[in-house]
Amino acid sequence: MLRDPHAHLQHAIDRTALISQVTGAAFLLAAEAQLLSVLVSRLERIVDRSRSIDRTDSDSAEYADVKSELRILRRRGLLMHYAMYWSVASCIVTSVLVIVSFGAAYLPVRHEYGAGLLFALAMALFTAALIAFARELQLGYIEISGGAMPPQTPARKSRPHV
Repeated sequence: MLRDPHAHLQHAIDRTALISQVTGAAFLLAAEAQLLSVLVSRLERIVDRSRSIDRTDSDSAEYADVKSELRILRRRGLLMHYAMYWSVASCIVTSVLVIVSFGAAYLPVRHEYGAGLLFALAMALFTAALIAFARELQLGYIEISGGAMPPQTPARKSRPHV
């Protein structure tokens, strides 16, 4: 049985190509970790503010003002929970993508379609986390700008002038 003298070299080239392909997933994983860090920090501030409001004396004059803030803080906390959940899910899918890609390099298995699907799923989860984060940012802005946004009045239909 003759062995191909270049087979070892071909496997090394394939693994090198795999490492360069997985680099995109590694960058995504780094971005996901950064987002998680920001989300945890924001959630900590929301929790601290909520605890501060809960410690306010219910007989004080400011209690009614700050108590109404709790509703917005709860909503913001829920959005942070969703964003963190989707971000962690995205990290898990990205990690599975890297594991599958490296595993497939050592087995004679085509992984391109599965890897593409996992990458798309990871990006969708990451996007969902970013959308929840953006909604929380919007609520935070509403809160610091003086409460609820003014109601939107529907546009009136223009009538032809006679």
